[in-house]
Amino acid sequence: MERTLSIVKPDGVSGGLIGEVVRRFEKNGIKIAAMKMIHLSRTQAEGFYAVHKERPFFASLTEFMSSGPCLVMVLEGENVIAKNRELMGATDYRKAAEGTIRRDFASDIEKNIVHGSDAPETAAYEIGYFFNQLEIVGK
Repeated sequence: MERTLSIVKPDGVSGGLIGEVVRRFEKNGIKIAAMKMIHLSRTQAEGFYAVHKERPFFASLTEFMSSGPCLVMVLEGENVIAKNRELMGATDYRKAAEGTIRRDFASDIEKNIVHGSDAPETAAYEIGYFFNQLEIVGK
């Protein structure tokens, strides 16, 4: 059993897509082990995305991620990291496969509705950034 972090970003929350994103996870056998609505401060967004600090998009990304509420979730299931990334689609929504969340709903490479961890080590760090063990229910 594997865990990963998923975020419905501010554009997904403001666009009323929380239910649709959760529905797609559950329809594909992904369990939600934790969930909460948050509104990141700029400092919190910078801490979460610190790995990208030297990248040219860091400032705009952290500004966007602190612009409104997000829904953070811990997802659980067999190969859930890969399964979640497949459901999300490519970061650039124009290159995402038909039927993926980003292809169906994104409008920008940064405003692309969802975030998902890319590896077990990343998932462990990202889950720990938002959740303590008492908040996670599951196997």
